[in-house]
Amino acid sequence: MKKTILASAIAAATFSGAALAQESNLPTVYGNIQYALTYNDVENEAGQKFNGLEHFDNGTTLGVAHEHEIAPGIKGFLKLELDGFGADEKDSDGANIDEAYIGVQGDNFGKVWVGSDDSLYERNVVLIGNFHEIGSDIFGNYETGEGDLIQYESPSFSGLTLGAAVQVNGDGEAAGAEKSYPYQLAATYEVDALKLAFAMDSNDGSAGDNENSYGLSATYGMDDLTLIGEYQTRKDNSDIFGVMGVYTLGANQFALAYQMEDDDVTGDKNDTITIQALHNLSSNMYVYVEGYISSADADKDYEVGSFAAEGDERSTLALGAVYYF
Repeated sequence: MKKTILASAIAAATFSGAALAQESNLPTVYGNIQYALTYNDVENEAGQKFNGLEHFDNGTTLGVAHEHEIAPGIKGFLKLELDGFGADEKDSDGANIDEAYIGVQGDNFGKVWVGSDDSLYERNVVLIGNFHEIGSDIFGNYETGEGDLIQYESPSFSGLTLGAAVQVNGDGEAAGAEKSYPYQLAATYEVDALKLAFAMDSNDGSAGDNENSYGLSATYGMDDLTLIGEYQTRKDNSDIFGVMGVYTLGANQFALAYQMEDDDVTGDKNDTITIQALHNLSSNMYVYVEGYISSADADKDYEVGSFAAEGDERSTLALGAVYYF
């Protein structure tokens, strides 16, 4: 699960570090260690209860970023980020590639990059699902993944930015799989404190139906208060609705979110309420507490850390700490 707060903090640190690294053309090295402790309680339709205490690595990463000037107003860049370290275990299996891409960006033509990265749809629509540290059980109803992507974003035209992406799945991507080229389109518009975004995913690489996913999001900032709303729909699949408010007070951040998913296949609905309180201990470290309450019409699979259970009601209390550089 991506972490919006952490990603923003690392981006700021990476940008300031990149300015220094650029003078000597050295890459910027960044990373973090994330630990979380959760207590989960799940009850199924039959009245059976499952609970468990878990301590786990919540997304420790290590990355390298670099950019250089190709010509005035044009730069080349790369990023390589590893995760899956399993930093809570002494004998971890090792890391995996989370993001790896190269690209070119120009003042006049925008940005194009190739490789593994968050998809266009996810970045513009799935704001609530990406915000929380532990992660809600409601995320998105699109299926195009983060690998084999060619992505493009235009410059801003008086606040309007356009984007397109295609995933190249060749004949040899998986046994018995046919080649496919699922694509995504997006448009964002920013004016003063308001940002609106629309995106779609063709889902052409889906194992099931390839009905399009459509998503809308709106973000409005008022000094220390930020309001976010999002809506996703996919025919004969599901509809997802969510609202969230984030209030910043000095070194503290408080967030309250509500999400609802209506499954068109089963006819079941799922509601999730999430509360977060986060405190920045310094410019490189923060701690947080999150609470989740979910209620569904029927049993579904829940998984937090290594805890997994099936039920229609879930409550989770999480404590976590993150150190990043």
